[in-house]
Amino acid sequence: MMCSCPRRRPSTERGRTAELTHHTAVLVGVSGVETLLTEGGTQQTADTMEPSSAPAHRGHVLWQRVLLAVSLLTFWNLPTTTQLSIESVPVNAAEGTDVLLLLYNVTEDLLGYGWFKGEKVENSQQIASYIVSSQVNVPGPAYSGRETIYANGSLLFQNVFQNDTGFYTIIVATNHFGSEAASGQLRVFPKLPTPVVTSNNLNPLEHEDTVVLTCEPETQNTTYMWWINNRSLPDSTRLELSEDNKTLTLLHVTRNDTGPYVCETQNPVSAGRSDPFTLNVLWQEITPALSTGAIVGIVVGILVAVVLVAALGCFYFLARIKSHSCLQNNRVRCPPASTPGHGPSGSSVSLASQSDPKPAVPIYQELLHSDRDIYCGLNHKADVVSSSLPRNAS
Repeated sequence: MMCSCPRRRPSTERGRTAELTHHTAVLVGVSGVETLLTEGGTQQTADTMEPSSAPAHRGHVLWQRVLLAVSLLTFWNLPTTTQLSIESVPVNAAEGTDVLLLLYNVTEDLLGYGWFKGEKVENSQQIASYIVSSQVNVPGPAYSGRETIYANGSLLFQNVFQNDTGFYTIIVATNHFGSEAASGQLRVFPKLPTPVVTSNNLNPLEHEDTVVLTCEPETQNTTYMWWINNRSLPDSTRLELSEDNKTLTLLHVTRNDTGPYVCETQNPVSAGRSDPFTLNVLWQEITPALSTGAIVGIVVGILVAVVLVAALGCFYFLARIKSHSCLQNNRVRCPPASTPGHGPSGSSVSLASQSDPKPAVPIYQELLHSDRDIYCGLNHKADVVSSSLPRNAS
């Protein structure tokens, strides 16, 4: 079978070589020999034809060479009208799960597939190839033991890691000496742990200390959000967020900044929410400064109170002195009242026999004398009257 490759063209026409058909890609010679794999497993060359009883590994080697030749030319001239497409299932995968790169719009009558890591087709980045006739996966240099190519060309990743994230490219070779290529992206994210809020100062002093709250731990491709009192952060000049929202700074804390504070972490595959965190803000009782008018009023009030107390004290003192003097006068001027019916010796004395050495003085005359105590006079007269009354016989 002869090669139908076009002749070498002058340098002025080299730009047109990008228009070569994919038939040329399959018939590229490897090590000076034009190779072609048939569906029956037979290797055909321009000079010889070996039966299908040849060792299987020779077929695999030839397939690798043909696929490499196809991939090299396809990378040089990727078709712009390709219908192949790749979808990641799921689109965003959690670390440790399985992911399928599902291939769509695959043509019929295929020779096989080849998967490569990255957007460039390089032999060192070949993961594996799949031979349709034998339904065999042939590992490549980039094979990790976790990849499997299915008959429909889809690639399965088992137990994916974060470093599996990236682009992957497939080359499809057909029996009609054609090839197609497509690239898809695999995204792997970690499962986020429960975040924890930490503080550089657990007991800040009001109006003096600045507090920095941090949402731990730090993870890549993670969105951080803060909540205070179960609400989003208010607009305040005293609240500052870092560029990645991982830290929250409270400038000159007040007693209203106690919280509780909660931080939330999110990525495309998981989310976490911290336990509430409360600050213990300390403060000192400060007496507000008084105005001049208030101070003057207080001083005047104190002086008035002192004067009133002094006046009351003087009045009370004078009243006590006067009362004491009155009592002394009463004791001197008031004669002792005798017991009715008894004399000085305790014997009964009649009213007729009782005589007063002083003549009787009318009461109105006694009232004219200002140096006599009215009460004493009245008391004395009352005693005299009571003594003159007849006593009841017992």
